[in-house]
Amino acid sequence: MPRFDECLKVVLDLEGEPTNDPRDPGGLTKFGISKRSHPSVDILGLTREEAADIYRREYWNPIHGDALPAGIDLLVFDAAVNQGVKPAIIMLQLAAGVQSDSVIGGETLAAVSSQPKEKLAILFSARRAKRYATNPSVQVYGGGWFNRLFVVFAIALREMQCQI
Repeated sequence: MPRFDECLKVVLDLEGEPTNDPRDPGGLTKFGISKRSHPSVDILGLTREEAADIYRREYWNPIHGDALPAGIDLLVFDAAVNQGVKPAIIMLQLAAGVQSDSVIGGETLAAVSSQPKEKLAILFSARRAKRYATNPSVQVYGGGWFNRLFVVFAIALREMQCQI
């Protein structure tokens, strides 16, 4: 069952209110959509529905969210939004034990579906944390990034009906 709307709600809740942090290279941002990445979009006038269209087209579809197991779809989608689509796919491929080429295809999907979901969630989240820890902006944004990771991880485990 497609879960885009459920995963989008989590991401939008995490993205919060519009911001224009001078330390953030994205500049003016609303619903997590930045002016830098979307120069032709009226960011302040952006509606939730318009943001959802951008998220589906630019993040959910490239990660093949509808083909990923519940919980894993959220982890990879949130990472794609917050850390980039290609890095999210590479982290998933490495966690699943397949060659990383930043493109989700049959081999990646087969490896993902053959893994225990809990193990895959842990391995993926560990790679995501390592990427945060080595980001030059970790001193400024690290607290928020790690909080976001742990919140998403907890929601994903609940969606997978896992206990660790």
